[in-house]
Amino acid sequence: MTTSTPAAHHAGRRRRRGPLAALSALLLLVTGITGLVLSGGSASAAVPGPPAGWTTLFSDDFNGVVGSGLNRADWLYDIGTGYPGGAGNWGTGEIETSTDSTQNVYQDGSGHLVIKPIKDSSGHWTSGRVETQRTDFAAPAGGQLEISASLQQPNPAHGLGYWPAFWAMGADARPVSATNWPGIGEIDIMEDVNALSKHSTTFHCGVWAGECHDPDGITSDLQPCAGCQTGYHTYSAVIDRTNTAAEQLRFYLDGTLTYTVNENQVSVGTWQAAIDHGFFAIFDVAIGGSYPNKVCGCTSPSADISSGAGMSVDWFAVYQKPAGSSSTNGGTTNGGTSSGTTNGGTTNGGSTSGGSTGGSTTTPDYTTSVTSTSATQARISFTPTTPAAYVDVHYLVNGANQQNFRMTNSAGTWTQTVNGLSTGSVLTYWFTYEKNGPQYDSPHYTFTQAG
Repeated sequence: MTTSTPAAHHAGRRRRRGPLAALSALLLLVTGITGLVLSGGSASAAVPGPPAGWTTLFSDDFNGVVGSGLNRADWLYDIGTGYPGGAGNWGTGEIETSTDSTQNVYQDGSGHLVIKPIKDSSGHWTSGRVETQRTDFAAPAGGQLEISASLQQPNPAHGLGYWPAFWAMGADARPVSATNWPGIGEIDIMEDVNALSKHSTTFHCGVWAGECHDPDGITSDLQPCAGCQTGYHTYSAVIDRTNTAAEQLRFYLDGTLTYTVNENQVSVGTWQAAIDHGFFAIFDVAIGGSYPNKVCGCTSPSADISSGAGMSVDWFAVYQKPAGSSSTNGGTTNGGTSSGTTNGGTTNGGSTSGGSTGGSTTTPDYTTSVTSTSATQARISFTPTTPAAYVDVHYLVNGANQQNFRMTNSAGTWTQTVNGLSTGSVLTYWFTYEKNGPQYDSPHYTFTQAG
């Protein structure tokens, strides 16, 4: 989202604008349990059903007749250039006017919702922005919520200024035109700009220029998204409140964890105000604005920008798991679901060479350890009891700047070197790994670099 001043704060929206749309895109990723994440997507796939222990709160397969609009009992059209009484240009500087015209927002008759920005002969842009009527998509205390969609990003020939997004906003944004943003919470599940075939995920919370770093938010920044403009891919967010003292917000692309925000990255009050309540979801395609401009270092859109490149949404779904359920949603896949449970793992005490409070952790499922290799380096190791197709490690040094890496496999042991450490540096780390098809997430571990 990016607005020039807190008063005008861009009302949410990707990097974000504004209020409503809080797409409950929350794919939970519970500490010590697997994460169910939507994987890949083919066009016209059925909405995945919920895994055991979960329920589907809402879904739409967009199977309307060709050229039809959305069911207004389920979907709200945003009209104009901002919420009534809220910041102009949706608070982000984007230049299009949102309409409910089936030229801009329509079902294509083949199982997709299309949001298409169009430039007229005078150079004026129209596009679409739609929100779920429901604002009660919430993770219950002790439970989880997942918000997911399979979509294809716009693929314009000249895309400088395109800004497609799938996101969610806290329910309390709607009654006051998002003038309480960012405190009510915004979860950006998918954003891309300038037709880069990338995507970013972001959490907005707190106050302007506060602990959540708004207007930019706590963000993954743009990450590679190969094929996302030419095929359907699943984007998911999970709010995990299984441990209400250590909640998480996790993001997935095609079932692979891409970014995690932990409750302890902000104050308890800020987190609760932004997370522990209902959300509504939003889809839109903006033209121009602060985020495209920031990335290109220019003023968008460009003179040669292409008109009429739509974002196509195959399906949208929201899933919920109540407290006390034994299964964890590991992400939804097109055409089905996958789920599983990992053995949480226990810390063996003691210390690894060169460090403390980490040591080796052994479970029936894997063994992991951290070894100090120099005064400024440590090596994380992960050895599954049976071969894994991939292992990703996620880590923070002294609680800042989460890093995500695909580990290197050597004869069944996966490793990753962490640089830039010093005596007393605290490394927090956890894993996402494949086991016979399903994907799992490990508990969080810590290691302290010795002198």
